Amino acid sequence: MTVSQTRTVVIKVGGGEGIDLGAFADQFAALVRSGVRAVLVHGGSHETNVLSEKLGHPPRTITSPSGHTSRRTDRATLEIFEMVYCGKVNKGIVEQLRAKGIDAIGLSGIDGGLWTGERKTAIRAVEDGATVIIRDDLSGRVTSVDAALLDLLLGAGRTPVLTPPAVTADGVAINVDADRAAALTAVALRADELLLLSNVPGVLRDPADRSSLIVSTAEAGLDAVREAAKGRMKNKVLAAEEATEGGVARVVIGCANGPTALADALAGRGTLFEGVRA
Repeated sequence: MTVSQTRTVVIKVGGGEGIDLGAFADQFAALVRSGVRAVLVHGGSHETNVLSEKLGHPPRTITSPSGHTSRRTDRATLEIFEMVYCGKVNKGIVEQLRAKGIDAIGLSGIDGGLWTGERKTAIRAVEDGATVIIRDDLSGRVTSVDAALLDLLLGAGRTPVLTPPAVTADGVAINVDADRAAALTAVALRADELLLLSNVPGVLRDPADRSSLIVSTAEAGLDAVREAAKGRMKNKVLAAEEATEGGVARVVIGCANGPTALADALAGRGTLFEGVRA
């Protein structure tokens, strides 16, 4: 894998079912060894769903009137979320990277106030065809990133492995979308590239047909990409827009699976965003 050593790349790998994090860690380690300043952000949704079921607190999803989906986060859900994201998944990735000679350090957005955010005090959601207001949810969005802390770690040869939750100014943990957190992290670091990788090849015109990939916003137009995005993919498209509008030159929404997944994404294979403006 040949990439300029002066490049800064933020990579978000999803936590959906079917993603081989072990194989991905091999590719990520090779990228770091090539000299790239790389930051890894990860999810953990599938593992969280599994543990939630085992603990008798099944996952619930909120769908906004615009079609964006998120996890319903009460206090019990947040505690399960932290067990999986900050514990099992984060430390598992760090362990794998350290075994490959990468000086990885695992942090949540809470640690050191790395990701500071605002809690949503009222969420509009669609339930049984009606719009309702939810006021007790512990979710929100990242509003600032401690880029100085990340630069300090990267300058010392450490590789940050980051995960939600974030923290409010008054010290309350909040569930945040990892794709959008990764986008803001890329903007804060003035990254050259942001990769948003999951278990699908990119934005599909038909979610049931993997061959219906939209290869770039330049080819299809941003409006067509927005229209094609369904469910969680809407959040990825929004994150891609936020990153490019913040100065990130390239964003790729692509697949995390396969022996050359990371190299493919770095080569622009997936759905490529360049110079997007709203």
